[in-house]
Amino acid sequence: MEQHQQLPTPAQYGRKFSKMALKGLAALLLLATTFTACKKEDAPAQAPPTPTATNIEIGSGNNKQALIGRDFHFNADVLAAEKIKAVQLTITQKAGETYAAYWKLVLDWPEYNGVKNTNVHKHFTIPAEAPEGKYDFTFTVQDENGTRLDIKETLTINDPAKMPVDPKIGRDMISRNDSLIYYMDTWVEKELIFKKGDTLTAHAQVSGIKGDGVLYTVLIKKKFNYYPESIDHLDFSKVIVISKVEHKDLPAASKISTLKQIDGKWGGEQIIVGADKDGNEPAANPIAGEKAWESGSYNLVILYKNTTHNLNAYKSFPISINYNN
Repeated sequence: MEQHQQLPTPAQYGRKFSKMALKGLAALLLLATTFTACKKEDAPAQAPPTPTATNIEIGSGNNKQALIGRDFHFNADVLAAEKIKAVQLTITQKAGETYAAYWKLVLDWPEYNGVKNTNVHKHFTIPAEAPEGKYDFTFTVQDENGTRLDIKETLTINDPAKMPVDPKIGRDMISRNDSLIYYMDTWVEKELIFKKGDTLTAHAQVSGIKGDGVLYTVLIKKKFNYYPESIDHLDFSKVIVISKVEHKDLPAASKISTLKQIDGKWGGEQIIVGADKDGNEPAANPIAGEKAWESGSYNLVILYKNTTHNLNAYKSFPISINYNN
């Protein structure tokens, strides 16, 4: 007798299909989980952030020059990713360069350790034994998170005797109502105090110059915490200009002073405490707003820039104003 295979019922078909679908779905889920795990394992770890530095000045006016035996200026605003671990400045001789002698400078400034953001503002003397030449200048900030910032530049160290100009501020004198109260680092009075209506005379001379340049004398409130060392950084919303003198095409070894001719007479280095406008040129600035006269501590600052050779000089003195007395 011929035997016939019994076909599954529709219900049996449904159960079989459901089991196959469940097995397929489980396999797909397992594959997706494995793929996702692999992706997570293969993804590279994100590197921690590094410290940053802005407003960098290497040398006066950021000219990247230094003079043997003279003051050197460095500035940087540093922001750590976590906290500062170490700050270091190095000046080392370049490979392939020839020098009269071996010399290097390494400076560590631990006073900045442990802070997140700070202004690194330093002055130090380039020693007499430093030979002339081009150097590798490196400013390094290490972060507590293990990262570091290295700022590398070329610094040129020169002998000041061989420079085309060597601006020096001298014959600096301050008078109140024509009475001399300070001259060339000599304090006639222990504290230089002015009151409303007093005439403040600020005299200075810059020697060792040629070509073109600009000389300013300005008053700045100490509460601004603002200490410009170059005329490039003058913020006229914060400074009261006493005088401004420019020179053009001067021969070598020339000198200028804060005095200038006004209507055929020498002057222009005075200001009346309480004046409405300052001594800026070509247009005087109103003495108003943040810089309006008030009682308190000020700095009287002399700023010179030789624009022909990009060399700067500055000097500062503390004075006090009792404006309401």
